[in-house]
Amino acid sequence: MRYRRLGKTGYKVSEIGFGAWAIGGSWGPVDDDQSLEALHAAADAGVTFFDTADVYGDGHSERLLARFRAERDEEIVIATKVGRRAPLDVREYTPDNLFEWIDRSRENLGTERLDLVQLHCPPWEVYYTPEVFEALDELVAASVINAYGVSVERVEEALKAVEYPHLGSVQIVFNPFRQRPADLFLARAKERDVGVIARVPLASGLLTGKFTEATSFPEDDHRTFNVEGAAFDVGETFSGVDFETGVQAAAQLADRVPEGATLPQVTLRWILMHEGVSTTIPGAKTPEQARDNAAASLMPALDEEFQDVVRWLYEERIAPQVHHRW
Repeated sequence: MRYRRLGKTGYKVSEIGFGAWAIGGSWGPVDDDQSLEALHAAADAGVTFFDTADVYGDGHSERLLARFRAERDEEIVIATKVGRRAPLDVREYTPDNLFEWIDRSRENLGTERLDLVQLHCPPWEVYYTPEVFEALDELVAASVINAYGVSVERVEEALKAVEYPHLGSVQIVFNPFRQRPADLFLARAKERDVGVIARVPLASGLLTGKFTEATSFPEDDHRTFNVEGAAFDVGETFSGVDFETGVQAAAQLADRVPEGATLPQVTLRWILMHEGVSTTIPGAKTPEQARDNAAASLMPALDEEFQDVVRWLYEERIAPQVHHRW
């Protein structure tokens, strides 16, 4: 496993992290014992960065991570996210509410001080409300949190967020189906010494190459209930790409995967080849998935031919659907 600085947070983290949304239960049925096995498999492979949120399983993901951390000896970083328990209204982002949300996560995670707290895709007005970030500065000064960042939906939100001097990280959707951050944001984040966490790296599973146009998902899976954005921003599900288009594009990429590698691995390698990315956070529900993801860290760089295919597919098939939206 290779490690990178997470901006000005002070952390050095594994470049392959672990996204703990799925083990909270929003991706169909989960088994806690299997989830813990996946977490341990990731850590055994060198993963030190784990991302969760207070709404993943209504705190279940956070509590699982607390159990997991208690069973490990090495230092790991757990980043959580807050804000989505309240209505999407900038008026909800008061100092009292921020503390209440963070305090709940401290309880779930069994710690007095959180490693990294991120505002969880807040309303766009929050980015133009300095008082919110001042309240977070006060929580750092009070040793309630070590560092803070934001998780964003759109590049424009990320560009505004990095103007705040103490912002440590930005979590943003970035993968071969969502390439706009490479054009507009990654270099700016590096200038501001802000860590970049590439989320939804496998486009909700499209970039595993395992789906067909006939694939269906359980009713409690966001890939069923949010395909039109009924629950949250549609860009969170399949990266905003039409399912049929995404399946076809992923199949074209899968045909070009180098021998001995998997499509998820080359996708993660592609993300990490972009300067400015600190870590990426694929999910895993099984130990095998966790180990497969972690192995991408030590893969060689992708050749120009494969990168050209990724670029062509995006420009011809994907960009018309997503590039202007996020």
